Amino acid sequence: MRVLLVEDDADLRFGVAAALRAAGLAVDEAVDLPQADEALFITAYDCVVFDRMLPSGDAAAYVEELRRTGRAVPVLFLTARDTVADRVEGFARGGDDYLVKPFAVPELVARVRSLCRRAPAVAPPVLRVGDVEIDTARRQVRRAGVLLTLTRREFAVLEVLATRADRAVSRAELIESCWDEMAEPQSNVLEVLVSQLRRKLGAPPLLHTVRGVGYRLADEPAR
Repeated sequence: MRVLLVEDDADLRFGVAAALRAAGLAVDEAVDLPQADEALFITAYDCVVFDRMLPSGDAAAYVEELRRTGRAVPVLFLTARDTVADRVEGFARGGDDYLVKPFAVPELVARVRSLCRRAPAVAPPVLRVGDVEIDTARRQVRRAGVLLTLTRREFAVLEVLATRADRAVSRAELIESCWDEMAEPQSNVLEVLVSQLRRKLGAPPLLHTVRGVGYRLADEPAR
């Protein structure tokens, strides 16, 4: 899942981005509305976190315009404006969630993950492919009931493949979903990760290479 964080306070942006990445999300960063607009034009995000009051303007007005053009990406506003009227206005102008500063970072991460699951469709809390169960809320993976130890990046790749189970997912799509602009992978990093993930998933194999396309998570290899 990929998130755009729009925050002009460098320290807060660094801390929030680090927490989201630690939770297995790919995070791109912007410091103002023009940068956010460029990022949204180029990339499809699962969620956008806006500091509401930016030097370049009120993010609520920008989101309101996004909604007028049909953009449905979930939006969470971060703000020091804490009155009921402020919150109501944020929702009325297109926000999906509203978190008042100062906030607890674990709560922010939980809210962002919840919003990400709304786009483009709500994913079930537990994904199942064969005898593998992927608990997206607890970030746990079990095969035949046995808990597996995965890195956050391995979990992110497995989650994307599981949401598209039985379908081929391109290498480009996996990189787009699981790596952010601050951590562009080298040419063979995905291949190495897939190899490690296959080893951890064990036999019989569920993670298959689709030549010329990418990878596929399925009970049976493509015929």
